[in-house]
Formats: sequence, C-alpha cells, structure tokens
Amino acid sequence: MELDRRLLLAHCAAHALSVAAGLLVVVPMALNGSAFKGRCALFSTGFWRTEEQAELTGQPGDVSHLVVQQWGPPAACQFATFVAIFTVLYGAAQGWRSLFYLHGRHDDTLFSSFLTVVLSVCVLFLSGGASVILSLGFYSWCDTVTNLNTRPYSCAEYQSVPLYLDVDTSSFYTELSLAQASLWGVTALWLAQSILAFLRLYHSHSQHITGPCGPREKELLLRHSPSESGSPTPPTSATPTIFV
Repeated sequence: MELDRRLLLAHCAAHALSVAAGLLVVVPMALNGSAFKGRCALFSTGFWRTEEQAELTGQPGDVSHLVVQQWGPPAACQFATFVAIFTVLYGAAQGWRSLFYLHGRHDDTLFSSFLTVVLSVCVLFLSGGASVILSLGFYSWCDTVTNLNTRPYSCAEYQSVPLYLDVDTSSFYTELSLAQASLWGVTALWLAQSILAFLRLYHSHSQHITGPCGPREKELLLRHSPSESGSPTPPTSATPTIFV
C-alpha cells in the first residue's frame, strides 16, 4: 500500500475513534447535568453538617448530610461538552473526507493539508485544557464529598450513599469518571491526528516538489539532448536551381 493511502487510512481510523470518544464525553456530561438539574458539580464547595434525622427523613436520631455552599461555574462543564461535541462533528466530517480520498485515490492540496495541521494543533490544546479543567474540577468535587478524605467512604462509594441534596447523586462518580477518561482519550487522539496531519503535509510537500518537476525536467533534457552520433548534424544549404 502506498504511503499516502496508509496515512489516509490511519487518519480515517483516528477520526472514527475520536467520534466514539467524543460521544463518551457528551452522553455522561448530559446525564450528569440532567441529574444535577443543570448545576455543575465541578469545583463545587461545601461542608458536612450533622442534624437531627427528623428534619431530613422524619425519623428520630442524628444524620450527617452534605451542604453545598456554591455550585461550580457552568462554563467548566460546558467547555468540556463543547470540545466533545466539536470532536464528534469534526471527526465525522473529516472521516468522510478521508474515505472519499481513499476511494478517489488522491489527497488534500498543500494548502488544505497545512490548514488541517493548524486546526488539529489548535483543537489539541483545547482538548488538553478541557481535560485538565474536568480532572481538577472532578477532584475538587470529590474533596468536597469526602471532606478531604476524612469521611468513612470514598468518592466512588458516596454515589451509593445518600447525600441529602436536592439533586440525584446516585451515579455522579460513574458519569464524571467516564467523561474524564474519555476526554483524555480525545486529547490523545488529537495528538495522533496532529502527527498524522503533519506527515500528510510533509508527504504532499514532497510530492509537490518532486512530482510535477521530474517529468518536466526529463522532457526538457530529452528535447535538448544531442543525436546518437555524438555531434550535431550541420545544417544543409539549399542548392539553387538555375533555369536556362
């Protein structure tokens, strides 16, 4: 298989994987936003308070419950979701283009390959930033839930323990941890796509330099090459015809 076809096939596979990874970010974040009634759990702050159980459950005794002082900024959740949605749409479009180029046995132009490299690098930094924000926000929420790991349960176990909040916390750890792992996978795939885009640009540049100029130079050399005898044939002068 030719080099350009191998690069196109690898790029098409990377786009397909990025679509799947992007969906694994969008779906958990959407479910978490619905369960939390539009509130963002990332970077939320709060504390634990012990009150009489009758005020919360109607039964006698004391119970500890989580009090959220301030929910996280919505932009923290929206940014991760935006990067994932862009990955799904862009990956689907570029994957279709790669399949079209594979079927047509040609590749992008030199300028289009350069734009693909620039866009891939930009989205790589965006997805990396979104991954860092999601990870730090998730760790901050877990520190709030576990009270800096002083509570008897871990962050994963607290999705099965009642927090007595006005939101559904029965699957927050599964949703946020899946979104976190998938978003880091998206970042890794954008890194691979940036490398593949650069290799395609380098290959297109090499083809642009050597491809069109080679046959043209060969034609010029053949046109100006001497005859097989080794010396040029002198021009023959026309003999005048004398009419009597």
